[in-house]
Amino acid sequence: MSRAFVFPGQGAQAIGMGRALAEAYPTARAVFDEVDAALGEKLSALIWDGDAAELTLTANAQPALMATSIAALRALEAEGFTVTDGAFVAGHSLGEYSALCAAGALTLSDTARLLRLRGQAMQSAVPVGVGAMAALLGLDFETATAVAAEAAQGEVCQAANDNDPAQVVVSGHKAAVERAVEIAKGRGAKRAVMLPVSAPFHCALMQPAADAMAAALADVAIAAPAVPLVANVRAEAVSDPELIRKLLVEQVTGSVRWRESVAWMVGQGVTEFWEIGAGKALSGMIRRIAREAECKAVGTPEDIAALKG
Repeated sequence: MSRAFVFPGQGAQAIGMGRALAEAYPTARAVFDEVDAALGEKLSALIWDGDAAELTLTANAQPALMATSIAALRALEAEGFTVTDGAFVAGHSLGEYSALCAAGALTLSDTARLLRLRGQAMQSAVPVGVGAMAALLGLDFETATAVAAEAAQGEVCQAANDNDPAQVVVSGHKAAVERAVEIAKGRGAKRAVMLPVSAPFHCALMQPAADAMAAALADVAIAAPAVPLVANVRAEAVSDPELIRKLLVEQVTGSVRWRESVAWMVGQGVTEFWEIGAGKALSGMIRRIAREAECKAVGTPEDIAALKG
């Protein structure tokens, strides 16, 4: 049985996530302590006892979700499971950083600082209210891409997340995204809904954030991952540190090719996906992409106990 370890992206955050892991496993607690130290603030206090709206802010959610994922991984390691048990790692958007940290390509402290900067840069790239994102449900990727192109009308409107066979997220200027919602309904979408996000991620409007990440990543050491990373913008495995550096910059404005990434891993013989960290959103997507795949969400001590059987 071939396994892949996958790491969630924004939207999975919840107050209290990772607390039970930190209480049960000293190695998990140490992750939150190290992230707090790297950021020079008690992010763990926000994660466990803070305000949900504050946790949802991009600059907080990104390092918080990563910390929770790596804490879950450290707890798994304490029970004898390791990333090298798997064939690949992959992550959804910010989850790609969690995956690289998990595979030893980035240090935990560097990952925390990069994600704080990434969140700040993505938030400040576009003034609030100028951009938007919408989920188009029930349309395939080709139709959703055509809808986005038709809606653009000289503005930016792009397919940002190809999540699964019936869920594509579009991103761009607010008016263009609103047009895409109306066009999608006319093209047979089951639902087309504006998303409660603070910025238009994964589109050309994020270029200032891509530039900021290029500068930040230039100064960070990246090692070859212990197992290959299936990169969001390539939907295939990469291991070369300099290519990874380049793709992390491209990822800011590029599409998250999650559907293709999962299908590619299945094509390479992966039969089991372990979703490491908060929530179960990726498991839901994976089941819609590859019905025969087995998914396990690993975010609590109970989840880990179940794996030990």
